[in-house]
Amino acid sequence: MTFNRHNTMVARIQNLYLFLAGLLALASISFPFWSFSAGKLFFIADFAPFPPAGMMEVTSSYAAGLFSPLTAMVSLAAIFLYSNRALQRKLILLAVLLFFGDLFSGLTAAHFMNLYFQGIGTAVTHRPEAGFFMLLPEPILLFLALKGVQKDDKIANAYKRL
Repeated sequence: MTFNRHNTMVARIQNLYLFLAGLLALASISFPFWSFSAGKLFFIADFAPFPPAGMMEVTSSYAAGLFSPLTAMVSLAAIFLYSNRALQRKLILLAVLLFFGDLFSGLTAAHFMNLYFQGIGTAVTHRPEAGFFMLLPEPILLFLALKGVQKDDKIANAYKRL
């Protein structure tokens, strides 16, 4: 049975990992990253069209509005570079770096918001939200995709020696 290049692209497991990582990065945009309860509810989130009554959305101090979409675009673009494994590897590593930028910026925003509430003497409770938990599987999926690309590279090199 012969396969064309399109069929081999679809059959590769790393494409599934890259697609899921991109999907999680896009989905994390829609959910709050961290919440604070200080009489009112305060959320740190990427984007929110209209905050619910009694809640305040904090979007300007959180750079993930940039990192999450970039992570998604790089992950999804890497899917279509299956014929250039070296570039695909570099894009996956870039997506990992963007993930860490996303996570670091969110945690930094949460930390400074916590310091702000402590500075004004407000009793506050805080906790991670769904946007935070959606980010956590991304590096695992990206590393699995990287391992799949390396495995493909080994197979291609083995065929070249024959």
